Amino acid sequence: MNANVYLFTLDISYHVFLQHYAGAASTVVVRTDKGLTLQLPASRLRPYLTQRGLKGNFRLIVDGANRFKSLEQIA
Repeated sequence: MNANVYLFTLDISYHVFLQHYAGAASTVVVRTDKGLTLQLPASRLRPYLTQRGLKGNFRLIVDGANRFKSLEQIA
């Protein structure tokens, strides 16, 4: 099955992330470097949350049916 790769940058403060995305069903909307808008569960980003917040470049990989495969911080 084919995979799609999306790159995006986040700069969300710790306080804002917790305030807005603390709920289990909350989602984060991001704009990729190609201008596409994606929506992902906030829970997928929590492992990357630091005291500085969510800051950096990320790579999202989904399968051909747009099901989550992996997310990694690349910078």
